[in-house]
Amino acid sequence: MRVVLAEDLFLLRDGLVRMLQAYGFEIAAAVESGPELARALAELEPDVAVVDVRLPPTHTDEGLQCALTARRERPGLPVLVLSQHVEQLYARELLADGNGGVGYLLKDRVFDADGFVDAVRRVAAGGTAMDPQVIQQLLSRRDAGDRPLGRLTPREREVLELMAQGRSNAGIAAQLVVTERAIAKHTSNIFAKLGLEVSDDDNRRVLAVLAHLDGDR
Repeated sequence: MRVVLAEDLFLLRDGLVRMLQAYGFEIAAAVESGPELARALAELEPDVAVVDVRLPPTHTDEGLQCALTARRERPGLPVLVLSQHVEQLYARELLADGNGGVGYLLKDRVFDADGFVDAVRRVAAGGTAMDPQVIQQLLSRRDAGDRPLGRLTPREREVLELMAQGRSNAGIAAQLVVTERAIAKHTSNIFAKLGLEVSDDDNRRVLAVLAHLDGDR
């Protein structure tokens, strides 16, 4: 699996390269700036891009904008974005395009090698990997005025958080140590209470839930 990596901090970039190679990934390019990222994504056509939001020369949202441009030119390009802080605007912009795998992780997650690599693989396979802190902020932000969300039981909220992280029913069942049938019942209740169409497509259902929680519906 070929990866284009964009990170301006040398030590972190070098560490990510070594980690991904240790898990069998091929590093097609490891770059440190927006222009280099744009060229690499256009010329190398990787299987997945792992991109820091803030890159030179602007150090604002250069990495994210390069990734979004690349997804417009190559629809469905899997992109996993890394950020120092939870920035909901960036998460929403990335999720606005429901085609292909997407992910948004805080850089702290990089230190959990197995979890980070799992997120890269999930995104490359067309899935979704959302940082739990992003989900928690979206949930807490909507709590005050969103009555449908307030109708969820504690267990349904727990399932919703795991669902929005990109986990399948089987993955949620394993995490909560319950049967997959029980999780299927919880997810059906969640979709009904949130007014969303039930879907068996893991990526589509995650995007639908996140869009609802972030007020885009």
